[in-house]
Amino acid sequence: MNDGNSGTHNSAAFNSTVGIQAETVHNSNVYFVHPDASPQEKYKVGLRYLEDGIPSRARDMISDAIAHGHDNAEVRFHWVLAMLSTRAYHDLSTEELQRLHHASGLVRTYAEGEWKDALRVAFELLAMLSTTDGETGRVLERLLALSPRQRDAILRHLDLVLTGGLKDSLWAENRERAEADRFGNDRVQRVWAYFEPDPIGPRALVPRPSTAAAAQAALPALVGVFVVVTAFLWILALVADPVVAVIELLVALGAGMTAAHFGRPWWYEEHQLKDKNREFQIPHTGHPASAGDGFTNRVRHSFDHYFSIRVPYGYAPHEWFVHTAHIRNSLVAEIALLYRESRISVDRVNWLIRYLAEDARDRQNNGTLFDQRHQNQTSVVGKALCVGALIILGLTTLALLGTGVPDAGASQMLLAILALVGAVWSGRAAAYSWLVAHAEERRMAEETQEYQERLVGRQVAYQNWKSFLDSTRPSELEMETWLTCDKTLFVDEALRHYQLTWRDLITHTILMTPARPYKRGRVKGGPWRYSRYSFRLFLVTQDGVREISSEFDFTDAKRGDEQRSNYRFDALSSVQVTERAHVGYDLELILTNGPARNIRVKDADTHQLAPDENAQEIAEINLNSAGFIHTFRLLEGIAADGKGWIERNDPNNLPSFRADD
Repeated sequence: MNDGNSGTHNSAAFNSTVGIQAETVHNSNVYFVHPDASPQEKYKVGLRYLEDGIPSRARDMISDAIAHGHDNAEVRFHWVLAMLSTRAYHDLSTEELQRLHHASGLVRTYAEGEWKDALRVAFELLAMLSTTDGETGRVLERLLALSPRQRDAILRHLDLVLTGGLKDSLWAENRERAEADRFGNDRVQRVWAYFEPDPIGPRALVPRPSTAAAAQAALPALVGVFVVVTAFLWILALVADPVVAVIELLVALGAGMTAAHFGRPWWYEEHQLKDKNREFQIPHTGHPASAGDGFTNRVRHSFDHYFSIRVPYGYAPHEWFVHTAHIRNSLVAEIALLYRESRISVDRVNWLIRYLAEDARDRQNNGTLFDQRHQNQTSVVGKALCVGALIILGLTTLALLGTGVPDAGASQMLLAILALVGAVWSGRAAAYSWLVAHAEERRMAEETQEYQERLVGRQVAYQNWKSFLDSTRPSELEMETWLTCDKTLFVDEALRHYQLTWRDLITHTILMTPARPYKRGRVKGGPWRYSRYSFRLFLVTQDGVREISSEFDFTDAKRGDEQRSNYRFDALSSVQVTERAHVGYDLELILTNGPARNIRVKDADTHQLAPDENAQEIAEINLNSAGFIHTFRLLEGIAADGKGWIERNDPNNLPSFRADD
C-alpha cells in the first residue's frame, strides 16, 4: 500500500518468499464497445487499443469498422499500423500480406490531405528495405514533413519492420524522444497509483437491535402488581394511623422520585461501560471473523502498520501501541466483520484502516480519543443522593409495614409480609424494565447518531482517497509510452555495448516478463502491467544471436545487473511453450551447449477475469503485449532452420508494398 509518502507496505514474515504482492483490475470502460456501436465508435475504440499497445484487438476493431463502411485515409493509416505493430514480416500470414497489398492499391482513391500523405509514407517506408541511399533520403524527407503525431506513430508501430540503414537514419531522433518522454508526466510520483486497487466503499456497524419494546411490554403488568400490593400496605397503615401513613407515603414518593432522577443516568452509564468493555473484542476461534483465509490477521497487520506510522505528538511508536491496544482490537474486529467477503483483499480496505489510524491520532492530539460521555457524568453528590434516597425508601417501606400491622393477627401479618415481598419484587422488576426501556431508547438514539457520523466521516475519506487515486493513476497511454521509452533505451544501450548499428541487424525482438516480487494491474479488457519487469532482448545478426536480459523497476526505470549470452544459430536446439491453466505460460529455451532455460512469460489470471471477459482473448492480449508471439516465432524459426532462416526471411526477397498512385 502506498499513501504517497510512506512507500510500499509488505507484511510478509522475515526471510519469506514473496511472489505477487498485489494485483488489481480497474473497472474502466475505456475499451467498452456497445453491441449496437456504429463503425465510427468501433474505430475509436480500435484506435485506443492501438495507442495503448494492444494491436491485436486494434486490428479486429478497425477491420470491423472498415468492413461496415467506415473507410478513409485516416482509418486505413491506423489499420496499417495495427497490422504491423509488434510484428515482423515473417509474423504475417499469406492472407494478411494480400490484404496489405490490396490496401496499398487503395491509396489513390482517398481524398488528399495529411492522412493520405501519412498513409503514402507508411507504404513507401515498407518499400524502402533495400534501396539506394538517395531514394531512402527522399522518403525520410517526406516522413519528417509529417506531423509529430503521425511520424511518432509510424516509428513506434513499424519498429520491427524498419531495419537497416533506414532505421539508422531515424534512431538518433527516436532515442532522444525516448529520453525526453521517459519520466514525463510525473512518472515516478504516479506509477504506484496504477497498481493500487480500487477502494471498496465505506461501511460502518449499524446499531444493535433495540430491546426496548420487550421491556416496555412487561412494564404495565409489573407496575400494576406494584400498585396493588403497595396500595394494600398503605391502606393498612392508613386505617391504623392516618397521619403517620400520609407522612410515610409522601416520604416514600419523594425518595422514589429522587432515586429515579439520579439513578437513571448512573445506571445507564454503568451498563454502557460494561457493554463497551465487552464490545468488539478480537474474535475467538470459530467466530466468522477469525476463520478461513486469515483475513482478520491481514487486517490486524495493516492496523499495526498504520498505527506505527500515524503516531501522535509526545508518543513513541511502542508507547502508542500499548496505549491503543484495546482500540486497535476493537477496530480490527469491526473491519473484519464488515468486510469479510469472498475474494475481498485487505488492500481494498487499507484506505479505511489508514483513515481510522489517522482519526485515532488526531483525537489523541485533541484529547478526545477515549469516549468520555458515559464516564463520571453523574456527580458524586448525585450518586450519594441516589443511594440515600434508596435507603430512605427501604426504611420508609419497613416503617409503613410497622404502622399498618402494629397489633395485627397472624393471618393479617402474613398478608402484610407477602404484600411487602410482592412490592419489593414487582417494584424492582418494574424499575429494571423501566431503566432498560429508557436506556435502550437513549442508546439507539446515540448509536444511530454515532453511526451516521462515522459513516459520513468514512464517506468523505473514501471520496477523498478515490478522487486522489483517479487524478494520480496514469492512463493506459501514459503507461504504454513509458514502457516504450524503457524498451527503446534498453535496445540503444545494447547496440552501443556490442558496437552494432541497425545495418548490422537482421531482426530483433524483446520479451517482457514479470520479475518477482511484483505488483500487477490492468484495466478491464487490457493487458497486465507490472511494477517490475524482466526484459530479454534478442539481437539477430549474421554471426548468431546475442541475448541481453535485465530486470526493471517500472516506477523509476532503474535496472538490475545485466546478463549477456551469445550463441550460434545451430546452438539453439529447440523452443517449447508450456501452458498450465492454474500457473501460466512458460517458454523453454534449449541450447545444445547448456542447460534448458525456463522463462515464465505470464502468470495465470483466470480468477481475475470479469464475467464478460473471454479468457482466451485476454491471454492473447497479454502474450502479444509481452512480445511473446513475435519472440516465439523468431526463436522457433531459428531453432528449426538455423542459418537458413536468414535466407528465408531476407527483406530483399519480400514483395514491394509501394503505394499505387
